[in-house]
Amino acid sequence: MHRPPTAEADVADELAVVRPGLVHRYADELPGARAAVLTRLWRGLAHEPLPWIVRREADREGFALRLADGRRLRGPHADPYATGAYVTAVRLDEAVYDDPARLMTELAVPHSAVFAAELGHSVASLALSRAGAGHPPKWPARDWEWEQRVVDGHPFHPNCRSRPGFSVAEQLAHGPEHGPVVELALVPVPEAGCLVTGVWPGWLREPGRVVVPVHPWQAAHVLKRTGERRLAAHPLMALRTLALPGGPHVKTALSARLTSSVRDISLGSVAASAVLSDFGEAVAARTDGLLHITRTLGAVAAGSPDLAAVLRESPEEYTAPGERVVPVAALATTGLPGSPAWLGRFARLALTVGLRLLELGVALEAHGQNLLVVLSPGGDPVRLVYRDLADLRIGPARLARHGVPLPGQLPARMVTDDERTLRRKLFGSLVAGALAGTAGSGPALRTALESAVPHLPRTRDLTALLDEPLPAKALTLMRLSPRTAGDQWAELPNPLRYGSR
Repeated sequence: MHRPPTAEADVADELAVVRPGLVHRYADELPGARAAVLTRLWRGLAHEPLPWIVRREADREGFALRLADGRRLRGPHADPYATGAYVTAVRLDEAVYDDPARLMTELAVPHSAVFAAELGHSVASLALSRAGAGHPPKWPARDWEWEQRVVDGHPFHPNCRSRPGFSVAEQLAHGPEHGPVVELALVPVPEAGCLVTGVWPGWLREPGRVVVPVHPWQAAHVLKRTGERRLAAHPLMALRTLALPGGPHVKTALSARLTSSVRDISLGSVAASAVLSDFGEAVAARTDGLLHITRTLGAVAAGSPDLAAVLRESPEEYTAPGERVVPVAALATTGLPGSPAWLGRFARLALTVGLRLLELGVALEAHGQNLLVVLSPGGDPVRLVYRDLADLRIGPARLARHGVPLPGQLPARMVTDDERTLRRKLFGSLVAGALAGTAGSGPALRTALESAVPHLPRTRDLTALLDEPLPAKALTLMRLSPRTAGDQWAELPNPLRYGSR
């Protein structure tokens, strides 16, 4: 076996200074963190269209990949819908690797060095997250407490916890899994130089100025500002989005690469935020109460994506007494998905809403972070809440067929009539993402879909979901293709057939 990469040792050294009581727990968590990241990486290697893999072969002992240079990489059977850490080691020719960063370094394919460093960060940060995670109640009372229960990050991305640019002290101070209260900087800027949409509240205004909430990491590392007034908030799983006590959620700019993307707020998204919010409400009204969209209250950009913020309603606005609203990513912590009947009901609800909107011409980015489910007092899934409209895809021709006007001022990237693009957006996020992550395995996902399908709207999109391979973002390929803009895709085995042999 190969030894930990430098990132692991660096985190241990810094942890010994800033939180020495966590050092032993961190060390204990490292093997599991390596396996969790290696499992995600192995999924990508086994199923994504990587140009340097020329053949894939399954046998009774596992799965083998033949590389273009003649080397052979072997590991266990790769369930593309499984979560957890079932891959503890793989073999590259005769060498065994239990460390994803070391494996990627040894593969030595184009752009692998940078990706290997990210994998090292992901392992170290995941071990730190597990070691320092707080202990919110099993059935939290507040929305932000649910967010803190998601410790491992993205269920399928190898960079599930990669936070390069964040020190150990900053991860402990800002990561939601650690349960901190974050002090947002309040930065006043001249209103004349700002783009403001919606209603920016009076408590974030001064005479002639707009006050922008800024993430403390952004204030320190990008804006180089200190000394402003502060506002306490609870970080959500998106890290840059925080819940204000008793109030709305605030999405801040964060110019750091987390998982795949740099988290700024584009000027185009600020300009379109009010229009999109109204549009989202209008299309959600066509779901017979099964879906609510969290409204954007106001948005501001002070001349740059680095200094911008968006205020949104809390999803709690859409709950009745006794109900809870839970991010789909946190459902696994409740134990509810362990019931096939419950999982089938949830799949039916989510797919009914997703397919109805897709038929109208709206493809949701319905992954486990954007999509939330409202649970009855008894734990039944009763309706959905969707937040963050910035990554919708909207089809004008479909809208026109249903008499829905296309809103103006939308970013061009959001508008397309390409059916493949629309289906990829919904199916890749909802089925290959939210539902698969909740189910936890291909067989469980298949059972849930079989339960839901007889009750779903009979559309051409449903036919495509039943008959074609399932699209999923090629997360590993994208990190190894830094010069290729936009999403890249893999085709996974159709979950309704997965495990049927």
